[in-house]
Amino acid sequence: MKLAKSILLASLTCGLFSVSSLASENMQLVKEGEKIFNTKNLGNCLACHAANGKEINGPGSMGPKLQYLSSWPDEALYEKIYNPYTTNPISQMPAFGKNGWLSDHQIKALIAYLKTIN
Repeated sequence: MKLAKSILLASLTCGLFSVSSLASENMQLVKEGEKIFNTKNLGNCLACHAANGKEINGPGSMGPKLQYLSSWPDEALYEKIYNPYTTNPISQMPAFGKNGWLSDHQIKALIAYLKTIN
C-alpha cells in the first residue's frame, strides 16, 4: 500500500511538471508569435491588422480587425497565413508560408499569439 501511494505521488508530481513545462513552452511560443506579428521584416501583421485594442491608421489599415481568434481552429488560422488565396482568391494578404517568408515553426508561433487576441 505504501509503494502504491509512492508511485501515485510520483506520477502526480511528474504530471504537474509536464503541465508546467507545456505552459512555459506555450508562453515562449506566444512571445515569439507576438514578435513576428509586430516585426516589419517578419510577419508585419500590424501593418494591416488592428489587434488587442491597438488601432492603426493610414494605408496599412486595409486588413480586418483581428478579434476572437481563440475560437478559430488552428488549421484554419494556419491555412489563412500559409496561403490565404485558398479561401479568398482576391485576398490582399501575402501567402507567408507558400512564398517561404515564414517557416512552419514561425506560423505556429504566430497562431499561438493570435489565439490570445480577444
